[in-house]
Amino acid sequence: MKILTIDDQQLILLSVEKRLTELGYDVMTADSGQKGIELYDSFQPDLVLVDINMPDISGLEVVKHIKGGERNATPVLVMSGNTEEAIIMDGFTLGIDDYMKKPVSLSEMSVRIKRLIGAPVVELKTEISTGGRMLQKNCVGVVIPCYNEEERLSGTEFKDFAHSNLGYHLCFVNDGSTDNTLKVLEELRKGNESNISIYDCEKNGGKAEAVRLGMLHMAKDPQLDYIGFLDADLSTDFRDFDDLVETLDKSSFKIVSGSRMSRMGADITKESARKVISMTINLIIRTILRMPFNDTQCGAKVMDRSVVPLLFNKPFITKWLFDVEMFIRMRKHYGKVEAKKLICEQPLKRWIHADGSKLSMKDSVKIVGQLAKIAIVYR
Repeated sequence: MKILTIDDQQLILLSVEKRLTELGYDVMTADSGQKGIELYDSFQPDLVLVDINMPDISGLEVVKHIKGGERNATPVLVMSGNTEEAIIMDGFTLGIDDYMKKPVSLSEMSVRIKRLIGAPVVELKTEISTGGRMLQKNCVGVVIPCYNEEERLSGTEFKDFAHSNLGYHLCFVNDGSTDNTLKVLEELRKGNESNISIYDCEKNGGKAEAVRLGMLHMAKDPQLDYIGFLDADLSTDFRDFDDLVETLDKSSFKIVSGSRMSRMGADITKESARKVISMTINLIIRTILRMPFNDTQCGAKVMDRSVVPLLFNKPFITKWLFDVEMFIRMRKHYGKVEAKKLICEQPLKRWIHADGSKLSMKDSVKIVGQLAKIAIVYR
């Protein structure tokens, strides 16, 4: 049984192709509507799995081609993040056989395909579990700067997340580590080459430069809708990061930044001394920015890919306060009023200060001097 899968995002295509091949289907993929139409005519599949939103020809145009041709009985299964009722109704009017809304699990996708065309008559040597694996609505790149993070990266959190959330791409930036961080990262990537990558810096340039290089590297990937960054200590929970992405997707914001300010029901823990210093620094930052931010320094942010060049093309002048510089660049480019409309500060539901933070109390004192430097350079 032959299946043609059409989607402009390689992260999705690779995951779907792998799963359907495991089930015994003969699978061909196309990363554009036009290529999909060409493959359909030559491959003559038993089922077509197609996305709606594609840059050249929409999925609905592909459906028209299929249902208007000689082989118009070929089942078409749409799998899309587009939830507009009018679009869905147009699809069924054109003759699609089923519609799945992303995010959707690989298990559900497989069951729906089997319902339409049955299962291949093959004997699988091993049973492959897809429990909990979700095809996400958007493709999201996450930059994770790493400097001597051998112990933190040895856990299963990152691999488990990459395995379960198909559509996320984790890019670890090894910032000239002197321990076995690079070796651990290479082990972490094994078996997840399609959604885990490593950007290796020979010399340590500091967190600001590591994030900058990682963001610019990820921005070269055209399939990514959003790109963000996250600390390797996972002080921000992956569930919270996913919430930031959801807010960005459902709004007109260009940046959604996590905030560790307390709120009802939040599980947020900070050392008391660190909290006092943080509040003092934040007051200075708000004065410099002339914008009402509660927490610029949270290490979890996600943004529309369109603003990445604006924010990261030029090197930052400080090692730790590049977040402040990012917001200043937004303010200078869009103007204060418009910038405030484009940046969302979203409280985290859970956050904890992890032991072994690279930012010491001594560093916190130095930050005041760096803030003065920012105020002078960006005035």
